[in-house]
Amino acid sequence: MSIQNYKNINPSDLLAYPHQCFDKDWALLSAGDEKNANSMVISWGASGTLWGKTVAFAFVRPQRYTYEFMEKNDYFSISFYKPEDHAAIAPFGSKSGRDVDKYELTKIHPIPYGKTVFTEGARLVFICKKIAFQDLDPAGFLDSKIDSDCYPSKDYHRMYIGEIEEILQIEK
Repeated sequence: MSIQNYKNINPSDLLAYPHQCFDKDWALLSAGDEKNANSMVISWGASGTLWGKTVAFAFVRPQRYTYEFMEKNDYFSISFYKPEDHAAIAPFGSKSGRDVDKYELTKIHPIPYGKTVFTEGARLVFICKKIAFQDLDPAGFLDSKIDSDCYPSKDYHRMYIGEIEEILQIEK
């Protein structure tokens, strides 16, 4: 599969349910370039409008290898898959790119695109320019269960906000 299989669509023409895309379908967050990239499964995220811009939110724990790529690069992608693809992309969530080449393991390779990469086989891709980040602070959790349920190791996520510059959709 290559970039020729995708068409660029306008955000206002996107027919998707963001909650479904992140929570049920899963996505791969990728950062880097064609020589050095990393991807990881994300099921926490959102998209919408902020500061008059079409944006996506991605959350990465500091110990994840992808965190290093998110910190070093100005662009990232979010590649959405279908639920039936969970088994194929699962190693991107259970293996570290520090220890194994997940692209070779899964045969899902990065496709260079502009100033970043996205992963092949995705049905929908957001190409994002980082415009802000915020470290999650437990002092702001109004529901005390968030800290105990989601952060027993106190490894709080960094939230990245990316302006969606392009949306690519697989052509049927």
